Amino acid sequence: MLRIITQQADVRAELQRICDRTHDEQVLHKEATVREVLQAVKRQGDKAVLHYTAEFDKQTLKAEELRVTGSELDAAYQQVSKELLGALRLACRQIEAFHRQRVPKSWVHFGDDEVVLGKRYTPVDRAGLYVPGGRAAYPSTVLMNAIPAHVAAVPHIVMVTPPGPGGVINPAVLVAAQEAGVQEIYRIGGAQAIAALAYGTETIPKVNVITGPGNIYVTLAKKLVYGTVGIDSLAGPSEVLVIADESANPVHVAADLLAQAEHDPMAAAILLTTDAALAKNVQVALERQLVDHPRRIDTEKAIAHYGLIVLVESLQAAAELSNEFAPEHLELEVKDPWALLPQIRHAGAIFLGYSTPEAVGDYLAGPNHTLPTSGAARYASALGVETFLKHSSIIQYSQTALQNVAGAIDVLATAEGLPSHADSVRRRIQQEE
Repeated sequence: MLRIITQQADVRAELQRICDRTHDEQVLHKEATVREVLQAVKRQGDKAVLHYTAEFDKQTLKAEELRVTGSELDAAYQQVSKELLGALRLACRQIEAFHRQRVPKSWVHFGDDEVVLGKRYTPVDRAGLYVPGGRAAYPSTVLMNAIPAHVAAVPHIVMVTPPGPGGVINPAVLVAAQEAGVQEIYRIGGAQAIAALAYGTETIPKVNVITGPGNIYVTLAKKLVYGTVGIDSLAGPSEVLVIADESANPVHVAADLLAQAEHDPMAAAILLTTDAALAKNVQVALERQLVDHPRRIDTEKAIAHYGLIVLVESLQAAAELSNEFAPEHLELEVKDPWALLPQIRHAGAIFLGYSTPEAVGDYLAGPNHTLPTSGAARYASALGVETFLKHSSIIQYSQTALQNVAGAIDVLATAEGLPSHADSVRRRIQQEE
């Protein structure tokens, strides 16, 4: 049953425990395994990838079977319903429209004395997308990762995803990848897939940026290859925090909490409310909705370990607790969500009002659903076009402009003990004179 906490002294400790739920002693052991996988793939390429795919995923493949073929991609369209294809295409349009608003513009400023300053944005050459798979299928994750890369004009987009039984990849995932502009798809997952993208193999190209969520082994692999490649973030188990007042519908709140809890046994579902009656009604509604739930076992585990209802004195107090937790998803199911919004400082995505469940953002509102978790929203943001871009500074000085600042550069370079820095300016000035 979803617990209700009324003692404020216990609240912060519980929220911190939930936030820290991925920091266990087993991570060190798993990191050692991941390091071994990374080094093996770096040295042996395809051979190591195939070995670990057989060991971890129980899939025996040959190197020539790693890449998904054109015939498989064509066949995928015949295996999805017209309704699903239509929904995927609608989601594509919505997500692309949103991310096109976020493309930064290169700029140049012409100042006095012919000083030219600017910033130039260019995409990475290759992006690698990791999409969880195997027993489950996440075409929405394909769209959320591939479309920002496509909008950023990345010329080469590569996707990896664990295959299901018989090496088969869910057709909805393959269709989503094609609709979103992915050029190459490989049927591998886990740390070995991240290693292949980071270092390259005989079959799989080395990329510049790796994005996408995965299990703890994938996350650790991304952490360890960072520096060799760029990454989006270190994704942890999913989480939602709902702030609700007496006007919220308890049935809807319960459904939103379950929508998060059904992801994973480590998913977090938290309600902060000012109304004791709502808290009790949500607790009852959640139990009713769990009856005959297709993912009941995993969902009940998440609710039991990382589910929580907290009674607070005011919405301001709720906002303060939410900011401390910095949730991945935050729902404001209150009478006036826009009045409460200015008090929210840290959240990956914010859903306002009674008709905006998190599922809207998960699938097709447009903003990205790859978000910071485990408190990272205090300093990090959603995956976006910027993830696949880098910027270069543009600087041009005329002779007159250089003369105007030569003295200051000389003083600064001398203070730092770098005489050739000063000399590189001095010689140009003396040459003109």
